[in-house]
Amino acid sequence: MKKIILLLVIFYAVQLASQEKLGRPFFTGSANLTFGINEFYTIEPDDGEPLIVPAAIFFRVGFGYEFKRRIAISFNGGFDYHWNYATSAFPAYTSLKYNISEDEDDAFFAEISFGKMWRPSSIYPDGNYYGFGIGSQVAGEKRWHTIVRLDFHRKGIIGFKNNRLDSISLGIGFSFF
Repeated sequence: MKKIILLLVIFYAVQLASQEKLGRPFFTGSANLTFGINEFYTIEPDDGEPLIVPAAIFFRVGFGYEFKRRIAISFNGGFDYHWNYATSAFPAYTSLKYNISEDEDDAFFAEISFGKMWRPSSIYPDGNYYGFGIGSQVAGEKRWHTIVRLDFHRKGIIGFKNNRLDSISLGIGFSFF
């Protein structure tokens, strides 16, 4: 009798463990807009110039794997265009995302990124890419989720102040599990 009860307990424990998902792959994409201080702004009233203007746009796509709904690793690529400097770049990077808090498929997260940035012109050499961001993932229909994020980007570009181009951007994107 003891052997049967022990066998049932082991069977039940294996059954519970097998129902827990260890992870899931995903596809992600986003568009970010960076804002900067308008160099033509004056304090005079009604001069017609806004203080803050859009300065750059970034497009990103990637794929990755989420482990136990808390940690995710992804491989990403994108296109960045800073129109106030007339410069563009193609970053390729790896990201590590950690869900700080979650409620079902909604999550608040922090993400760090590191990679390489390629330049399409010979004006500036290739450089490194670093990023840090926080955001919120909101569950949507079935497997689609909306992401709203605030990111800090650092691009190593010789010729800019301190040989880097730093920016803070606001983005919206999606993830598909």
